[in-house]
Amino acid sequence: MARFVFVTGGVMSSIGKGISSASIGALLQAHGFSVRIKKLDPYLNIDPGTISPYKHGEVYVMDDGCEGDLDFGHYERFTNVCCTKEDSTTTGKIYSQILTKERTGEYLGSDVQIIPHVTTEIKNFIKAGEDKVDFIICEIGGTIGDIEGLPFIEALRQMKLEFGANKTIFIHLTYLPYIKTSDELKTKPTQHSVKTMQSLGVQPDILLCRTEHAINDDIRKKISMFCNIQEQNVIQAVDAVSIYLIPEMYHESGLDKQICEHFKIAYNETNVNKALYEKWGKLKNTIVSPKQSITIAIVGKYTKAKDAYISLAQAILHAGFANSVKTNIKLVDTDNGDIIKHISDVDGIVVPGGFSTRGTEEKMEAIKFAREKNIPFLGICLGMQLAVIESCRNIANVKNATSREFEIDGEYVVDAMESWDHDGTTTYAQNQKGGTMRLGAYKCVIANNTLAHRIYNCNEINERHRHRYEINIKKYSDVFKKAGLIFSGMSEDKTLPEIVERNDCDFFIATQFHPEFKSRPFAAHPLFNALVRAALHL
Repeated sequence: MARFVFVTGGVMSSIGKGISSASIGALLQAHGFSVRIKKLDPYLNIDPGTISPYKHGEVYVMDDGCEGDLDFGHYERFTNVCCTKEDSTTTGKIYSQILTKERTGEYLGSDVQIIPHVTTEIKNFIKAGEDKVDFIICEIGGTIGDIEGLPFIEALRQMKLEFGANKTIFIHLTYLPYIKTSDELKTKPTQHSVKTMQSLGVQPDILLCRTEHAINDDIRKKISMFCNIQEQNVIQAVDAVSIYLIPEMYHESGLDKQICEHFKIAYNETNVNKALYEKWGKLKNTIVSPKQSITIAIVGKYTKAKDAYISLAQAILHAGFANSVKTNIKLVDTDNGDIIKHISDVDGIVVPGGFSTRGTEEKMEAIKFAREKNIPFLGICLGMQLAVIESCRNIANVKNATSREFEIDGEYVVDAMESWDHDGTTTYAQNQKGGTMRLGAYKCVIANNTLAHRIYNCNEINERHRHRYEINIKKYSDVFKKAGLIFSGMSEDKTLPEIVERNDCDFFIATQFHPEFKSRPFAAHPLFNALVRAALHL
């Protein structure tokens, strides 16, 4: 049976629980253990699929089509373990499952309550698959004391009671604010956070203290005393220049050693150091000592929300690591007016996914500029659809080429699949938004003698999707040919375009799928690697 690591957060959100959970997973892997990471989000949405990127960052898509919190990207990138729908839950999902059971009579007439019904459902989610891995790491979203998070904390309390301390550990991530005027770190928010947790019946075993400055012995002793935690279990989590330095930093601070001690696991310093260096140490050398730098622009409408394009930004960084290059990412907001002015000095341009009409004309300006100036270009999802529309308008002279998503009239070169077979009389997913897209991993067949084939060096790939509309090659193949578009990747049944490219540019390629979800710091995705190499003129 697996051991359970519970990661909670206090003081405030967005202090790095996801990266901390992923780093713990990476450290346990360095000890030779298998891991699985789960996320329990207290919000009432069934999943984050309908939440605005401004409020919740990107929606991360898994192979099985599950739409998850952006932290799943950290989990997969740090551990290279693919997550599934069995690893993501929310209050909304838990309650939906319970109410379905109640309606079908599974509770045999009992009145349904938080305890035991809700907590039991949460525990069942946590324990699922416990016989398949050595460790299950569970991150609890939000902050301690949030009213919607109380059933989750209660479920964890019960699990410790059921399994005992030798099978469970509580790691609490908190924040030590630095007061510049007095030049000191303040521990009071941490103390209050721990006291709130204790009031709910849970005593943290390890404190991860997020801080801008190193913690001295006096601070550590103070936290230990007031939070009822041994000094060696007060672990500093100092800000890092790169998130990929954090696993080694946590190791140097003693986190994995204290986890092993808690579970009475033999600790072999030599073996762990070797394993960490082979993976994370070599990566560190690449990060801190790049040979040169380039700038890649991301042209999108959610750039004010830093986390909206987090997987995309990480994929670009990974490609930089692979080529010993510092990749500076320039976020270009489509609402900022003159787009060309903002991208005239970049080495590469990426137009990412998105929804609705806002910013589409500006994105097409960027695509046209990249095409005409022969700047390396990568379009993703909506970026591919806009690349097709731009070529149809400006090369094939179909001035009203558009997507059914944007206009009520026009030549729908991008359309809902249902409309292809119903003469445009039906529209796609007008009333239902959540869970209505083409989601998850699908096969793509790549044609020989194409840029896509040179990049992937194979004829069949598997990539993740998240979209509602498709390029209508069934109706507009002649227009696309006139526009100079080459569909080098198609769905397995040859009906849906997956990759489009141009042979009148050195590097112009776009995909209907989201390659950023499969990029890893130790294995840059081929498309991003090729983009960076094109920007370097290699």
